[in-house]
Amino acid sequence: MPTLFRFLLVTGIIAGIAYGGLYALAVYFEPEPQEVALPVPGVKVRE
Repeated sequence: MPTLFRFLLVTGIIAGIAYGGLYALAVYFEPEPQEVALPVPGVKVRE
């Protein structure tokens, strides 16, 4: 049974590190907004 507890502890720690890393990326690194203009093939614009 101790190996099961050790496995759960290790997987919990790894999941916590992954969750913390994703949280830090979401909070501290905001992307800069950019305007994107791409022509759509097959669409003609009326003038």
